[in-house]
Amino acid sequence: MNKTIANVYCVGRNYRLHAEELGNEVPKEPLIFQKPSHAVVPMDKAELVLPENRGEIHYETELVLRIARRYEPGMTVDELVDVMAFGIDFTLRDVQSVLKQKGQPWTAAKGFKNSAPLTPYLAFPGVGRIADEDFTLRKNGELVQCGNASNMIFSLQQIVDYIGDRYGLDEGDHIFTGTPEGVGPVFRGDRLEIAYGANVLGECIIASGPSAG
Repeated sequence: MNKTIANVYCVGRNYRLHAEELGNEVPKEPLIFQKPSHAVVPMDKAELVLPENRGEIHYETELVLRIARRYEPGMTVDELVDVMAFGIDFTLRDVQSVLKQKGQPWTAAKGFKNSAPLTPYLAFPGVGRIADEDFTLRKNGELVQCGNASNMIFSLQQIVDYIGDRYGLDEGDHIFTGTPEGVGPVFRGDRLEIAYGANVLGECIIASGPSAG
């Protein structure tokens, strides 16, 4: 990546229909978890090696913010964010289900290597314009996810305030802001392509992972 990766914060269940499709309650405040910085890899026609024998792996496409300066209370998103990208929060779904049942952290299901491919950065257009375009994921040419920031449960401002107040935000921190409905499994050989509006920003091939057979 051409920018330093510091902390990687992720927002769970930030789109109502996604929470409902997995049978989860809609949260009353942002649900935050983290991925190691080592999980982030470029989504530049990369061949991704994912776990093969740990159950289903699901794609979750997300708008990703890069923080450009130290957070102070009262700062706006437009003051804090210089560039954005789109990424995939790969999730070991079967592993996550077991962790949920045991009340354990999600790191094993969310933080494995290559679990956060990220498109090249583009200039952040500002909160007022971020919803002008949808972001989409195509799997083997088929549209499987379509999201828009206007459908988030918690706005970008609510997210940065929540994380900044409780955990801190500084230059190089990244925030995966949640995924819309349509998540599903990936298999070895699948090709994934993320676009924002009409512009394709990144793609990757699953070189190693669960078999479809």
